[in-house]
Amino acid sequence: MLVLGETVMVLLDYIQFLISGLTVGSTYGLTALGFTIIFNTTGIINFAQGEFLMLGGMLSVFLLKFLNLGLLPAVLLAIIITTCVGALIERFTIRPVQKSSTINLIIITIGISIFIRGVAMLLWGKDTYALPSFSGDTPLSFFGASMHPQSIWILSITLVLLCLLKFFFARTIYGKAMLACSFEKKAAYLVGINVQRMVLFSFMISALVGAIGGVILTPLTMTSFDVGILLGLKGFAACILGGLGNPFGAAAGGLILGVLESFGAGIVSSAYKDAITFIVLLLLLFVKPSGLFGQAEVERV
Repeated sequence: MLVLGETVMVLLDYIQFLISGLTVGSTYGLTALGFTIIFNTTGIINFAQGEFLMLGGMLSVFLLKFLNLGLLPAVLLAIIITTCVGALIERFTIRPVQKSSTINLIIITIGISIFIRGVAMLLWGKDTYALPSFSGDTPLSFFGASMHPQSIWILSITLVLLCLLKFFFARTIYGKAMLACSFEKKAAYLVGINVQRMVLFSFMISALVGAIGGVILTPLTMTSFDVGILLGLKGFAACILGGLGNPFGAAAGGLILGVLESFGAGIVSSAYKDAITFIVLLLLLFVKPSGLFGQAEVERV
């Protein structure tokens, strides 16, 4: 009986690790989706993606607590503002130098990240902020494990976003035009697609997805001016894990990364939680550089 009781306790712990991993992994997946959307349209890695998550969370807190808006208006307005920031970044920093080399454009996105983080620190300081949970803080029982209600919001919203993006890219004219730009920009231009507009849309959608990720995660993990650094790096790792350029592989990579991180923190030590992400990334780059769900590129000569 004692052995059976210990086995049940271990199983409950594993279920708890799984729930926590899927919750945080959903946010990594949304961040990875933002990376993929911009990469598919422009061919560059936007290292300011993590700052979109930070802005979503910080703006929500500011609008709620300092301007006394309700939770829903504050969240919606924060998402809209962050989406506009994504558009401004493309219009005034990427478009003027769009003919530069890819590495120069990537360096520009790193500079944008540092700039946004500095402005956020000046505006809101170095304090940590939190949003109230969307539906209370009373834990829910899930197969004997404890589940925060906000976890259901995170998982549900992530799933809805994935379905909407799937529909957008597969069924709408703008989504198909963005995919055409990802395959061959010159050919897309020749058939009448406004490539610059598609790049603008990619930054806006990426900022939108990032802001939503920041908003839904803030009630669980809180936010500050510098949370975007680590979230961005983990989102990039998830993007590589799932296969760069594969939107749903990126989302799956985020979930896998979150689960591995949660089990590693619970079984080994929470001190190594962040290191696990980058250990997995390095191992994958050695074993399968194209990612778990990516296809190796074939170059004709």
